[in-house]
Amino acid sequence: QVQLVESGGGLVQAGGSLRLSCAASGRTFNSYTMGWFRQAPGKEREFVAGISRSGDWTSYSASVKGRFTISRDNAKNMAYLQMNSLKPEDTAVYYCAADYGYLIGTGPDEYDYWGQGTQVTVSS
Repeated sequence: QVQLVESGGGLVQAGGSLRLSCAASGRTFNSYTMGWFRQAPGKEREFVAGISRSGDWTSYSASVKGRFTISRDNAKNMAYLQMNSLKPEDTAVYYCAADYGYLIGTGPDEYDYWGQGTQVTVSS
C-alpha cells in the first residue's frame, strides 16, 4: 500500500509556472506507475500526465503536452509535475495517483491510490 500527499498548488497568473510535488510513503515506490490527474468544478477527472516505474517513459494529454513535465525521484519517493505557460483553463484540483500496473494508464479507474489533491488557480 502507498499513501500520497500533494503540495505546491496555489494562485498564479496566466503564463506563469508552478511545480507540484507528490510525496509517497512505503518502500516500493518504484513498483508503481505514477500519474497526475485534474478535476475542474463540474467536470470529470481527467488525465494530465503519467510516468513509468523507472521514469524512462512518459505520457501527456494533448492539452498540456509541451507545457507540463512529469518526473520522479525513486530514491526520494517523490513525483513531480512542472507546469509552465499556465492558462486559466488549467485551473483545477490536481491529484497524484499510483498504479501497481506496468503500463501508463490514462483512466482514473486504472489507478489504485490517490492523494487528497492540491488546488491550482490560474488568473487571466
